[in-house]
Amino acid sequence: MKEQESLKQLFQQEFAKMVAVISKQFGLEHIEMAEDIVSETFLAASETWGIKGLPPNPAAWLYVVAKQKTLYHFRRHKIYEQKVIPEIKAQQPLNEEPEAINFSQQNIKDSQLQMLFAICNPAIASEAQIGLALRILCGFGIDEIAEAFLTNKETINKRLFRAKEKLRNENIQLIPIDNTLPDGELENRLDNVLHIIYLLFNEGYYSQTENTILRKDFCIEAMRLGVMLTEYERTNRPNTNALLALMCFHASRFNARVDHNDAQVLYEQQDPALWDTALINQGIHFLNNAATGNHVTSYHLEAGIAYWHCIKEDTTEKWANILQLYDKLLLINYSPGVALNRIFALYKAKGREAALAEAAKLSANNSHFYFLLMGELYNGFDNQQALAHYEQALALAKTQLEKQGIQSTINNLSGKK
Repeated sequence: MKEQESLKQLFQQEFAKMVAVISKQFGLEHIEMAEDIVSETFLAASETWGIKGLPPNPAAWLYVVAKQKTLYHFRRHKIYEQKVIPEIKAQQPLNEEPEAINFSQQNIKDSQLQMLFAICNPAIASEAQIGLALRILCGFGIDEIAEAFLTNKETINKRLFRAKEKLRNENIQLIPIDNTLPDGELENRLDNVLHIIYLLFNEGYYSQTENTILRKDFCIEAMRLGVMLTEYERTNRPNTNALLALMCFHASRFNARVDHNDAQVLYEQQDPALWDTALINQGIHFLNNAATGNHVTSYHLEAGIAYWHCIKEDTTEKWANILQLYDKLLLINYSPGVALNRIFALYKAKGREAALAEAAKLSANNSHFYFLLMGELYNGFDNQQALAHYEQALALAKTQLEKQGIQSTINNLSGKK
């Protein structure tokens, strides 16, 4: 059992690194070969470790076996080409041996960063970009990706297959970020990269899966990729730091967002003692790094909002600042979710009447978040109205854990035990 748990954890940590390194060496057209080699390596680990137990350095063991399997694949492929298509090889002599696979920490980082930028090539559909990122940059299984997208394995496999075909047909290359991409192209590609990381974090922060509200593994992977971007001069930009600040502030409240039953705890009911002050300070560090240049992005504004939510005191100044930031965010990146959150800030800053007047202008009747907000606005003022809205939220909620949390609110409000 210990070996199985360790192998599962290692798969998540090392699968993506190994695929990135092998793909960097042999080219993205061979990405499926890289995935096969790494999968075979983990299969060998499962068989060997089940008999002999964990080696002293499991990651190093995986790297050695992956190198051996890569070399074996090269030699097998070489024989095939020599026997089946000798006329082609006569015109284009084979290399003697492949260059040794380099699993150093620096090469792993370089390979993953290049893979991230390759995946975010505009030639690949946006829905496939995050699927590829989850699979070959974060090491998530097909089942997990299908669950995250609320679809089935067959759909995800087809989507990933089409995306990999694009990688081959468009001849997308893994290229060094430091000096190859022109500034304009780098900036456009970085926008896509940051968006993918943002979506990945959001999927973890508010999971759409049926079994949990919070997927910390998704959030941690998103933060790891963000930190990696700050370690390279050309990608260590204000918007990169702003996104990292946003993720740090949100992650600082992980332990307060769910109770012992994994049910969601709303912000008003969270215990500030459970907030992670080290992550809050890290977020402040990244937010300070983001405060350069003249361009303010939605990441800057969302990070500012998340920062104020990490202030424990419930003051008028706090909510006035949050409201002002939401006003700016709506101007540059309108969404129904932002509009709903702004109304809650308006309620806290200027009172119930102002918030209800704004809420009446929204058309969000298919969103359980809207009815949760309305229930909150009426709670303690008109409990019958509040209950009616909570009932509608219950009917529209997507996950069982959400339904449990809303039902608990209804029970408390109606006096049920």
